[in-house]
Amino acid sequence: MPILDDVDLKLLKLLKENARTPYSKLAKELGISESGVRKRIRKLIKMGVIKKITIEYELGNEVKAIILVKTQPPVPVPEVSRNIMKIAGVDIVYEVTGEYDIIVVARSTGVDTINKFIDEIRSIPGVVSTYTMIVLRTWV
Repeated sequence: MPILDDVDLKLLKLLKENARTPYSKLAKELGISESGVRKRIRKLIKMGVIKKITIEYELGNEVKAIILVKTQPPVPVPEVSRNIMKIAGVDIVYEVTGEYDIIVVARSTGVDTINKFIDEIRSIPGVVSTYTMIVLRTWV
């Protein structure tokens, strides 16, 4: 695991709040030079700490679902996760501990499409069951 100092951690927090913050503003907030910010971001990307820079969005007509997936050997959980990530509309896949092995976050324009996601997930070898929750409201 990479060792991060307090400046790195504060930089990550600022980028998480707004990944589009100008380097000059980040530099001022962190008390370092703008080139220092650029170097730290490059270092964090190279180390694999920053995996991707993206946006969070929510459309008025979309439906977001959290799908819990239970798997069963002999198919390894990472193989099931990779297959789930291939489904269009899947935002993110987490492998977790507990009763379920995988958490899937998917978004669509309707419940019927979410239902198709669930059917696709259930057809993947190694998937035993799913449990789905529709997101009603998001707080960030």
